[in-house]
Amino acid sequence: MNEDSHKTLSPWRAMSVQDLALWGMQDIAYVKRVVINDEVCWSIHSADGSNIGMAPARDLAFAAVSQHDLEPVSVH
Repeated sequence: MNEDSHKTLSPWRAMSVQDLALWGMQDIAYVKRVVINDEVCWSIHSADGSNIGMAPARDLAFAAVSQHDLEPVSVH
């Protein structure tokens, strides 16, 4: 690695563990299967775990997340 490439990487090396953990979090929504009143539903959560919606089917949950310019991710 030459001196110039080290200068390019230095801002990333300055990230704290907390900054790294939050990186990209505002772009992700998690979709989780839940059972409510004996019916399967799909719960949608923000990256911090807050519930932001529900859907009756997984594909509808993913579509709702995508419509809000978020990246859907499954939680098992």
